[in-house]
Amino acid sequence: MQNNRVSQLSILDLLQPRYTRDPYPLYHQLREHDPIYWDERFQSWVLTRHADVVAVLHDPRFTARRAFKDTSWVPEEFLDSISKPVRALSCQMLFLDQPDHTRLRGLVAGAFTPRVVENMRHSIQHEVDELLDALIPRGHMEVIADFARPLASTVIANLLGIPLDDRARFLKWSDDFGSLIDGTKSVIEDVIHLLQSISEFLDYFREIVRQHSRDPRDDLTQAMIAAEERGDCLSEDELLGNLVLLLSAGHITTTHLIGNGLFALLRNREQYRQLKEDPSLVSSAVVEFLRYDSPTQSTERLPSVDLEIGGRHIKRNQSVLLCLGAANRDPAQFHNPDQLDLKRTDNRHMAFGHGIHFCLGASLARLEAEIAFNTLLRRLNQPELMIEEPEHIPSIAFRSIKRLPITFA
Repeated sequence: MQNNRVSQLSILDLLQPRYTRDPYPLYHQLREHDPIYWDERFQSWVLTRHADVVAVLHDPRFTARRAFKDTSWVPEEFLDSISKPVRALSCQMLFLDQPDHTRLRGLVAGAFTPRVVENMRHSIQHEVDELLDALIPRGHMEVIADFARPLASTVIANLLGIPLDDRARFLKWSDDFGSLIDGTKSVIEDVIHLLQSISEFLDYFREIVRQHSRDPRDDLTQAMIAAEERGDCLSEDELLGNLVLLLSAGHITTTHLIGNGLFALLRNREQYRQLKEDPSLVSSAVVEFLRYDSPTQSTERLPSVDLEIGGRHIKRNQSVLLCLGAANRDPAQFHNPDQLDLKRTDNRHMAFGHGIHFCLGASLARLEAEIAFNTLLRRLNQPELMIEEPEHIPSIAFRSIKRLPITFA
């Protein structure tokens, strides 16, 4: 039986300032009192235990598909303008099950193999050093805008063959895509505006594809075009929709991995000292940053049949929100979960998901972060936070710092 205080909680409370700043007390309350929780306000089941989250992500009875094609809520005058983004979103790997997911993932997986990613080390290091060469003489930087976002967006844009001169536009569209995926926009006009922005994003990629068709290049976009041209491998909606997904996800996660990780490190000076004195810890450090304050906090699944989890009866097509951030702080899985421990072993975090939808670009994000952290600690002398508590962007799906100003000698 839920007590009154807990039954009044909602995952929507994450949008309140106290939980936007620190969501983990809310996760702990839900897990302790009701780990499989029907959220009346959010109209979804909310799962906060590591074991439950893993089980659902491996259970074929749960689908990743969303009801994007249901446009019954859209006023008639907007139907034409949002038909393209609705179709393309429904074709993204993120929202597909087998066999469609496997087919699409196989077409792009070659760009993210360990060997291909490792071959990018030199170019990533070069980009990090160029950014710091310009920033270090100033003695201060805003980590997100000056360093993390330019680094992550440059790496994924180069991989896809996207002109960096277009960065301001594709970053804005990517932000709108993230807001749409977050699912907290409830005003119809806001959702329509985001979908129209995604339509512009698709038109942009349509032109990129035309340019590649006229002037072939050696990049991931060209490889995906070749798959489309083979006939039954990739439709235009699949091509454009997944280019939007790759560009957006390819920099959002890495940007906030660097921002969240550096904030945690500078707040934990003993851990900072350990990493500075022993750069070989960087791989386990990045894994711990991902667990401790994951850029992706949740994902959604829908059961395709009525079923039971932990004694709770869940009906077909009821939303099930899997709290990855909560799973990463589950004391049943992690010793002292609220403690940052760069030497933590057996760190089976959920930051990149699990199962067939495990993040395709995980190895690239880890490599970028490892190079970034080792270079920052080597080249920045006495870095200090300029603010005690940075502003986080209100979200259920993501954990991201808006601004992180630091100084250094």
